[in-house]
Amino acid sequence: MWPTTTAQPEKQVLAPLSGNGWKILVVEDEAIIALDIQSILSKIGFNQAEVVHSGEECIQKVASGRPHLVLMDIKLKGKLDGIQAAHEIFYQYNVPVVYITAFGDEGTLKRANGTARYGFITKPFEETDLQSTIQNALNKAYN
Repeated sequence: MWPTTTAQPEKQVLAPLSGNGWKILVVEDEAIIALDIQSILSKIGFNQAEVVHSGEECIQKVASGRPHLVLMDIKLKGKLDGIQAAHEIFYQYNVPVVYITAFGDEGTLKRANGTARYGFITKPFEETDLQSTIQNALNKAYN
């Protein structure tokens, strides 16, 4: 049985914290970076990763597909930036968000802290940083 995301996250883990059971949505407007993140996710055992390129697209995908975790770039093309999209995703759908961004300045961090985030990774990052941050976020959200 695969883990499920509902309005209230289940506190029981139904699958290992890496592996095919976890659905991860990557929100990144730069195609090369998105493909790189998706490749790393596959390499570390998260094979159900999808990519979208805008905050609006992300909200639609979360509403229809309910991923277990969203990896969100902060600076996105479109009307919504990653922080605005993350706020809506968490508070409307209760899906945890990990920010992945090149913008680690104090102002950005303060804005991000105002949303319910489960991790923050600054680009460029190491594969092990991504893996441990994802595992910590899944533990926090579903245990």
